[in-house]
Amino acid sequence: MSDSDNHKGYKKEDSYDLETTETLQGFYSKIISTLGEDVEREGLVKTPERIAKAMQYITQGYGQDAEAVVRSAMFEEPFSEMVIVKDIEIYSMCEHHMLPFIGRAHVAYIPNKHIVGLSKIARVVDIYARRLQVQERLTNQILQCLQDTLQPFGVAVVIEASHLCMMMRGVQKQNSVTTTSAFTGEFQKQETREEFISLITARLHG
Repeated sequence: MSDSDNHKGYKKEDSYDLETTETLQGFYSKIISTLGEDVEREGLVKTPERIAKAMQYITQGYGQDAEAVVRSAMFEEPFSEMVIVKDIEIYSMCEHHMLPFIGRAHVAYIPNKHIVGLSKIARVVDIYARRLQVQERLTNQILQCLQDTLQPFGVAVVIEASHLCMMMRGVQKQNSVTTTSAFTGEFQKQETREEFISLITARLHG
């Protein structure tokens, strides 16, 4: 299904599965009505369809293969120093309350004969983030994908995120940040891990 919008030279096109959109649209219409709103009023009449399409986009990672993405851009290279991609934006959905958590991922690896295009590391993060998630699992999935495909001397992943399920409901702590980390290989050594932490906290790019 194609959703396009042309207005004063602006063109937007997105593709969605028609059957999935219609099914989700029906569910969200019932949810809105059950909450006490009039789904037929002007401001809400197209909301079920919009949510149906938004949820397909937010969870598109289920249909993507992170390991295939890495393998598509692997190169032989005798470089064996730490490679870090930091401050990768994360937008994911907590599977417990279906509310977003937003933050940053810092990913590093030490090559063992192979390197990968840097943009692919960010793509791996996105693929796993675009699913119903918990931050702990997301951290480990990113780590395991890079370890299994590149087979480097080590991988390190740190994620810092704010969870709307804590900010909007429950304890309502607006300033809380959750940090998770996972390490393999050389990054399990204190000296290497400390170097990684020092580099991701430094503002070398200004």
